[in-house]
Amino acid sequence: MMIIASDPLLSSDIGFSVVAVMLLKVVLAFALLMVSVMLVIWFERKIVADMHNRVGPSLAGPWGILQTLADGIKLFFKEDLLPARADRVVFRLAPYLSLVPAFLSFAIVPIGGDFTNGGDGTVSIFGHRTLLQVADPPVGILLFLALSSIAVYGVMLAGWSSGSKYPLLGSVRASAQMISYEAALGLSMATVFLSSGTLSTSGIVSGQATWNWNLVATGVIPFVIFVIAGTAELNRPPFDLVEAEQELVGGFHTEYSSIRFALFFLAEFMNMITMSAIAVTLFLGGPNGPILIKQIAWVWPILWFFLKVMAFLFTFVWLRATLPRLRYDQLMDLGWKLLIPASLGWFLLIAALNIGEDRGWSTFLVVPLGLVVLSLAALLLSGAIKKAKDSNLHAADLSEISEGTEQ
Repeated sequence: MMIIASDPLLSSDIGFSVVAVMLLKVVLAFALLMVSVMLVIWFERKIVADMHNRVGPSLAGPWGILQTLADGIKLFFKEDLLPARADRVVFRLAPYLSLVPAFLSFAIVPIGGDFTNGGDGTVSIFGHRTLLQVADPPVGILLFLALSSIAVYGVMLAGWSSGSKYPLLGSVRASAQMISYEAALGLSMATVFLSSGTLSTSGIVSGQATWNWNLVATGVIPFVIFVIAGTAELNRPPFDLVEAEQELVGGFHTEYSSIRFALFFLAEFMNMITMSAIAVTLFLGGPNGPILIKQIAWVWPILWFFLKVMAFLFTFVWLRATLPRLRYDQLMDLGWKLLIPASLGWFLLIAALNIGEDRGWSTFLVVPLGLVVLSLAALLLSGAIKKAKDSNLHAADLSEISEGTEQ
C-alpha cells in the first residue's frame, strides 16, 4: 500500500475506521474547495470593482458575499440549451473533463500539519495519524501535470462539439496555448525536484521546513517562470485569448448555458486555487511557518497556508485589473522564445550545480561557467530568431513587389 501512497493512514490494515477517515477527508476537501471558489469569485469582483472605483456586489448578503451563491442558483434553474449542430455526447461531457481534474489536482496538496523540528506533518483524526491532504502519492507532482493536461481536452472538446466557428477558434487557441506553456511550467517544476529530491508534495514541503524555501534554493527564476506559465495555463488575463470577448464572443463556452456553463466557470476558479496551492507547496514552504501560540499549534500551519494562497489569488486579480491582453503572436513568442529556453537553461544550471556538489567541484567555478554558457546560448538563440524574422520580412516584401508587378 505504501507504493500507492505514503500517507501513514494507509500503511496499516484498512478497516472501517480508516475508510471513514478517508471519506471524511474527501468530503471536507470538496466542501473546502467549493466554499473557496464561492469566496474567491466574490473577492475578485470586489477587488476589481474597487480598482475601477465601483461598488461591486453589495446586495446579496453582507457586503454582497452571497452574490456568487445567488448567481449559481440562477444558472441552475436556467434552460439547458443544446445547439442543433452540436455533438450531443461530447458537448455534455466536456464540462466534466474540465471540472474533475481541477478537484483531483487539489487532492495532493498538504494544507496543514507541522513539518518543523523533524515533524512528519501528520495529525490525529479519530485516533489515526494522517496527513492533511486527500492523497500523497510518491509521484504527486507528475499526477498534477497529467491532470492539467487532461483539462485541455475539456476546453478543446467543448469548442469542437459546439458546432460553431467561434467556440472552435477558442478551443484551438486554448490547446495551442496550454500545450506551449505546459513545457515551461514542467521545466520550472523540475528544478524543484532537483533541489528537493522527491516528487511527493509532503516530501517537498518537509524539505522546506527550516525556512529553506525552494524560492531561494532554486534561484527565484523558476518561481517567476512558474507564475507566468501558470497564469497562461489558467487562461487568465493578460493571457485570456481563449475567451477574448472582442474577437470570439465568449470563447470555447459561447454555446453553453445553465448548469454546464456554471461548471466551466467553477472549473476556472478551482484551477486558479489549485495552481496557487501548488505554487505555495513547491516554492513557498507550503503550510510551514512560525508557531506563535503553542496551545493551538495545529491551527498555524493551516493559517499560513491560506495566507500564502490568498497572496497568489490577489496577484491573479491584480493582473486582471491592470494588464492589457496580449496579441496571439506575442503570447506564443513569450512561451517558445523566452520562457521555455530560460526554464531549460536554468534547469541545466541547477543540474550542473548538483553534479558539482556531489563530485566536490567548486561552486565559485561552476556558477560563472554555467552563466557564461547560458549567455552564449541566449545570444545564439536571439541571433537565430532575428535572422528568421528578417528572412520572413524579406519574403513578405518580395511577395508584395511581385503582386504589384502583376497588377
